[in-house]
Amino acid sequence: MESSVVVQLFLAIGLIIAGAQLAGAGARRVGQPRVFGELLAGVILGPTLLNMLEWNVFDEETISGMTHTLEEMAELGVLFLMFAVGLEVHLRELLSVGKVAVWGGVLGAALPVVMGMPVVLAFDYNIEAAVFVGVVLAATSVSISAQTLLELGVLRTKEGVGLLATAVIDDILAILLLSVVMATMGSDTDASAGELVWIFVRMVLYLGGALAVAWFVLPRLFNWLHRQRQLASGTAAFALVAALIFGWGAEALGGVAAITGAFVAGMGLSQANERVHDQIVETVQAISYSFLVPIFFVNVGLHTDLLQIGLDMVPLAILLIVVAAISKVAGSGLGARLGGFTNRESFRLGVCMISRGEVGLIIAALGLANGLLNEELFEPVFLVILVTTVMTPPLVRWVFRERSEKEQQPALATDTTQV
Repeated sequence: MESSVVVQLFLAIGLIIAGAQLAGAGARRVGQPRVFGELLAGVILGPTLLNMLEWNVFDEETISGMTHTLEEMAELGVLFLMFAVGLEVHLRELLSVGKVAVWGGVLGAALPVVMGMPVVLAFDYNIEAAVFVGVVLAATSVSISAQTLLELGVLRTKEGVGLLATAVIDDILAILLLSVVMATMGSDTDASAGELVWIFVRMVLYLGGALAVAWFVLPRLFNWLHRQRQLASGTAAFALVAALIFGWGAEALGGVAAITGAFVAGMGLSQANERVHDQIVETVQAISYSFLVPIFFVNVGLHTDLLQIGLDMVPLAILLIVVAAISKVAGSGLGARLGGFTNRESFRLGVCMISRGEVGLIIAALGLANGLLNEELFEPVFLVILVTTVMTPPLVRWVFRERSEKEQQPALATDTTQV
């Protein structure tokens, strides 16, 4: 039976990757990013349409284990995706949009909570449920927009760098809100004010330490590794090790999302010399974009059945989708404007922040497990996460469609100094 499970997993992975590649190619053919097609492939292969995991070729007793394995592979996919994104940016670029990041992150996290809570309360849910839905809406999945901007070749523009920096702040605030809500409303209601303060201090300490190690240690270490004849061929492998360790440290030590740690590691290695950097990028892209990242995007659709959402919940779902989109565009956009971006740049950044993706899913799942969301309310919340994730790539492409030749050039100077 053990081998049967593994062999069936081979088939499932093959179907997922094939579906993602074909749908991604189809999306590019009609002028959309590949990620848009990959997300739709998940909806098609999931219970909404084909319900792949319920086919007779898969044994019922193997489904649970296979699904768990696919989820773990999807988590690896998003981890390496954010590591790859980090390899494309520099800390100096993020610091150059510091005001944008702070204002955009704070308002982009606060406004969804403020706008989302009254909607949930209007449908006769309690204050705990309303607050938690607001926390879900505060989340942002930077991986979706970052992948789209990477495909469009505009990740290194002001808006692209601003998105990455703003998303880091947004992630910190969303996790902090989650921690506070879980401590005060969840099963563990005995958390003291001191413990809540420690949650925040822990995040700050981790981010400061991780950035210092990534900036000062990783580039020099990997430049040295590349000069060692016996280790030179394994430089890229050690880079993946760094991504995994930084991802572990982010959650275990800092209490922030693992993807934040992987992003920090990639950002540090972007300062390595050109040969080292190119070798790492080539390896990470080969593993990620052909294997793990498609599994991540397809996996989003494999866990939802849009046909099971009750008609009585559709109005709530529609209102939450509208609030989710408007609150991020308005909150992050206004914050970017206060930080010094132009109106057009601010609007683009706000649109890039719409997707809730895997971060929203993680928070919603925690709410369900801890009784802050019931099954009935989880369904429209899940639909909001799915729709905002699917709608973001074409919207991002739309807002960047009118870039002039001048705008297509990186708006921030690239630091090519070798460490």
